[in-house]
Amino acid sequence: MFSDPSVRALILSSLAGMATLLGAVVIFFSKTKNERLLSVSLGFAAGIMLSVSFTDLFPNAETLFRASLEPQKAVLCAVGFLIVGLLVASGIDTFVPHDAYDARSGDLPHKDLFRVGIVSTAAIALHNFPEGVATFMAGYKDAALGVSIAIAISLHNIPEGIAVAMPVYYATNDKKKALKYTFLSGMAEPVGALAAYSVLRPFIGDFVLGAVFAAVAGIMIYITVEELIPSSRQYGHDREALWATFAGICLMPLTHAI
Repeated sequence: MFSDPSVRALILSSLAGMATLLGAVVIFFSKTKNERLLSVSLGFAAGIMLSVSFTDLFPNAETLFRASLEPQKAVLCAVGFLIVGLLVASGIDTFVPHDAYDARSGDLPHKDLFRVGIVSTAAIALHNFPEGVATFMAGYKDAALGVSIAIAISLHNIPEGIAVAMPVYYATNDKKKALKYTFLSGMAEPVGALAAYSVLRPFIGDFVLGAVFAAVAGIMIYITVEELIPSSRQYGHDREALWATFAGICLMPLTHAI
């Protein structure tokens, strides 16, 4: 039976993960496929994922490595595991490639929006898993600290829900399916908390968490550059997609100030 601190920590992690669903609310304001809105949404998602990688995951990884390593070695480890994440994502992309551009038919190389939604779901789920571990550990030790971290992560997760819901919805025109995949990406947070409680506690340390954060950053950067940015620019609204990317980059750091 869970002790009271464990129940509290699991509830906080679950609430933070379910905040992802709030981002999916945007699909209820779009009745038909709007290519400008789609470009903006994909560009915004790209900015969010880049910002999370460079202003959240990678700095946290470096900080965690510094707790047990010299500064130079900490930086090298953070960059090394970032490269590991890039290579993992590249390897997955090799086995599940997107369609290539066909000069004869004019087919677009990133026309499969459903695939974009799936890889975004996977990337954000990978991101949410270690966040669930972190939220659980904080909430288990200190209720006030756990609440603060859960609120901060919830604010992060709302725009991440947009990154999953929009491409899936536009690919399938199915709100339930978009909500389902958004829900699945958010569920990685309480799953991470459960793993922290039941399995990972003996192995969780600064080095392991740093490695996970850095590798996930690499995976998210690869998916952003390879999938989201090209997808956002293929509908003839390049300028809007570009400014939406900048907006996503700027938004995520602001969630730390709230």
